[in-house]
Amino acid sequence: MRKRTRVIMGAITAFSILLAGCTGSQGQKEADEAQNSGNEAIVLSEPGTYPLVQEKTTLKVMVRGNPLVENFETNDFTKWYEEKTNVHIEWEVVPEQSMQEKLNLVLASEDYPDVIMGLNISPAQQMIYGSQGAFLPLNDLIEKQGPNTKKLFQDNPEIQSTITALDGNIYALPEVNECYHCSMSQKMWIYEPWLKKLNLKMPETTDELYEVLKAFKEQDPNGNGIQDEIPLSISPKSWSSSIDAFLLNSFIYNPVYGSSYKHIFIKDDKLDVAFNKPEWREGLRYMNKLYAEGLLAPESFTQDDNQLIQIGENPDTVILGASTGGHQGIFTQLLGESGRWLEYKTVPPLKGPNGVRYAALDSTGMNPGAFVITKKAKHPELALRWADGLYEREHTLRSVYGRPDQEWREAKDGEVGINGEPAVWSELKSYGTVQNIAWIQTGPSLRTNDFRLSAVAKGDDDLEVVLYNETKKKYEPYKPTDVSTVPPLFLTNEQASEVADLSKTINDYVDEMMARFVIGDADLDKDWDSYVKQLEAMNVARYLEIYQEAYDGRSK
Repeated sequence: MRKRTRVIMGAITAFSILLAGCTGSQGQKEADEAQNSGNEAIVLSEPGTYPLVQEKTTLKVMVRGNPLVENFETNDFTKWYEEKTNVHIEWEVVPEQSMQEKLNLVLASEDYPDVIMGLNISPAQQMIYGSQGAFLPLNDLIEKQGPNTKKLFQDNPEIQSTITALDGNIYALPEVNECYHCSMSQKMWIYEPWLKKLNLKMPETTDELYEVLKAFKEQDPNGNGIQDEIPLSISPKSWSSSIDAFLLNSFIYNPVYGSSYKHIFIKDDKLDVAFNKPEWREGLRYMNKLYAEGLLAPESFTQDDNQLIQIGENPDTVILGASTGGHQGIFTQLLGESGRWLEYKTVPPLKGPNGVRYAALDSTGMNPGAFVITKKAKHPELALRWADGLYEREHTLRSVYGRPDQEWREAKDGEVGINGEPAVWSELKSYGTVQNIAWIQTGPSLRTNDFRLSAVAKGDDDLEVVLYNETKKKYEPYKPTDVSTVPPLFLTNEQASEVADLSKTINDYVDEMMARFVIGDADLDKDWDSYVKQLEAMNVARYLEIYQEAYDGRSK
């Protein structure tokens, strides 16, 4: 299963910005006063030692709800970490589906907890509320109380530069999760037994994919004598599964996952958009051909994961030929009784009519806003120490996976890792079940690429092994070299406010017209020019200018 927290880095809504209260200078004064106020004295241990404090102390933590965690208060790792640190957590759990709305309300009302954890605080939010003093700058706290964070920065200087705001401050600690297969997650999967039955090879070009899908539709590969096969069906809002995520990279570079800068790319240090280019139109023309001939299911614009999985796990016979997404669990039941998830194999990035062939790359590998300390924190030093401890290897293993020798263990001599090198540790339980042992990717943790790939490989039916091998063999060769994806960018208050409106207006229109062009409700010849002019009227130029300014001014 994918083990990566989605990085929500976009500009925050204009609503939350308008409600934000004080000026930057006033906010900094409040932040300084919060750290130097007459809070009750506590006695901290030396950095890097436990317990963190002599007498048990409470921190109030607002946390994103996790569907895989039954109860943060009674969670086994919560109790274990409290015993080790002598820090008790008073939790406020925010439902995942409404976390951004709740966050906006909390920030506007200034009814802050000590800590906000796991709510994916965007760079724009960090900059706005950090400059106003709502979020404390962490630089000095890290220097004095954060040995693990300092080591993280020493080993990975690019992480420190990425999370440093325009004013030089660090307002949030990251969750580091360098997931190799996630970095090239815009994949297509095809049902291999049908290829073999129809004596077809794995498609390598857009024309070959068309011919394969056509054969799936017309040649009864499931052998039931009924034309019930669905050649290609997609869930539009799943992980890297939108209708354009895979296919349009055969026409123009189109990064859509892991970035709020949807359809924006960098070429020669200049930002540009894909959706107003002639190559984009040709990609839409190709998808329109698939749709018009019944090769792309109409539900691909509306269905959710559950509806798609019902198709992928059709009880009578296999009817789904291909789908898209970061893993097979988007369209089949991972580890399900049918075993179908293992029978779908990745289609490599396809060569388009002009030779374009990209595996869209997101190399960020972290959620940069996993942990912030607010101005209401009575003991900011303790809060930083508590979070800093989560970067320790054992603490990361316990918080993400569970208990040693029950949910994970150290590797044995001779065991081999996912990457073929000597293994270091082994996961003992499958990911994805509801439990109350660990936090399952909530809050700070440190999982580098080397750490993840050093897990014991459990055979050819190990999901992590499957995803590693498919990515390494078929996607790695097509990583872009002439273009790149936009990294996380910090925006000023003014930039964030302006880009929030522009982003929603432009991207909503692009998505609407993409669907209309593909299904034929709009004509790619007659209506294209008016579409491009409408984008110009929506001020795409200014949209790019704002991000270009932020990109040029980022910490190097």
